[in-house]
Amino acid sequence: MQQLGRITFDPNVMGGRPCIRGLCVTVGTIIGLIASGHSTAEILKTYPYLQEDDVREALEYAAWRVEEIELPMV
Repeated sequence: MQQLGRITFDPNVMGGRPCIRGLCVTVGTIIGLIASGHSTAEILKTYPYLQEDDVREALEYAAWRVEEIELPMV
């Protein structure tokens, strides 16, 4: 996977869930909005401090994550 510099993980921000640039906006929030039919333009209007590349990287991260295989630790 290419480096996704806009996706951050910080245990002090949103419980360590993947966020956009350290902001209190999770990847899950963005993906949920898109799944609910909201456009990128609508998301950017609702969250004016986000950028179009933030939404794109959230989608890239989510796509990568669902393809990842998790193996049980034995």
